Amino acid sequence: MSIEQEPGPDDGARGTAEPSGVDLARAALRAAKEAARARGDAARQGRQTRRGGLRSGVRVDGREPMTLGAAINRLLVERGWETPAAVGGVMGRWPQIVGPDVARHCVPERYDEAERVLTVRCDATAWATNLRLLAPTLVARLNEDLGHGTVRAIKVLGPGGGGRGYGPLRAPGSRGPGDTYG
Repeated sequence: MSIEQEPGPDDGARGTAEPSGVDLARAALRAAKEAARARGDAARQGRQTRRGGLRSGVRVDGREPMTLGAAINRLLVERGWETPAAVGGVMGRWPQIVGPDVARHCVPERYDEAERVLTVRCDATAWATNLRLLAPTLVARLNEDLGHGTVRAIKVLGPGGGGRGYGPLRAPGSRGPGDTYG
C-alpha cells in the first residue's frame, strides 16, 4: 500500500517542483564546500596566531633554541662580561689599533677592570718611552672603539730583567740581602 499525495492547490501556486537528485547533489556539495572553507579558515587563523606569537620550538620558560652567537652574547650580558670581552678583542686586534711597528715591540699584558688600566709591556726602553708619549692618543682611540671611559690610563712597562735568581745556599725565611742591613 502506498500513499500518494495528490497535487493540491498550493502546489500549483508554488510553481516549483521538489528538487531532483542533481539539485540535491549540488546543494550538498555547496554545503560541504562552505563547511570545509570554514574549517580551513579556522585552521589558517590558528597557524597565523602561532606564527605571530610563539615560533616552532619556543617555550615560555626561556629554553628556546638560539644561535651560538646569540647564546654567547646573552651569557656576556647576564654575567657582566661585556667590557672584559671587548678589551680582550682589543688585545686580539692590537696590531690594527697601534700599527704593525708598535705591535712588534709593545704587547698588551692585562686589563684591570676595577681601575680601568691597560698594562702594556715593551721590549725596549725606547719603545716604552715612545708608547708613554702616545698614551693619551691611544687611550682616546681605545675609548672610541670600546666606549667612553672603558680605558682610563695605559701603564707602560719596560723590558723586564726577570726576578732576581737566588743561589742554592739561601737561608730559609730570609728576604735577601736587605736582611743583613736592617
